[in-house]
Amino acid sequence: MQVQNTIEEKLAKAFNSSFKEVLNESHMHSVPPNSETHFKVTLVSDDFVGKRKVGRHQQVYSLLHEELEGPVHALALHLYTQDEWSARQGASPDSPNCLGGSKKEAQ
Repeated sequence: MQVQNTIEEKLAKAFNSSFKEVLNESHMHSVPPNSETHFKVTLVSDDFVGKRKVGRHQQVYSLLHEELEGPVHALALHLYTQDEWSARQGASPDSPNCLGGSKKEAQ
């Protein structure tokens, strides 16, 4: 869980958040057991007020550029202000099942 911990620490230092969840979804993909390659990040912060979705994503991509250049293959971002999060009733979308690589071929 080294990569996951690094992502969590960087987000905690960079954003004043009311909710932060970093899920390792690597097990849902065609990767070896215990991989840390696919993550879903849900982050609720009023640091995002007045910023469009693209700008929010760019902020996080910039923060996590080292991980994205190395071990992280996929990063799903769900970034909300507190008002947006409340309007969603505190829920982020579920990730779709992986159909890539050997999983697609097995069907």
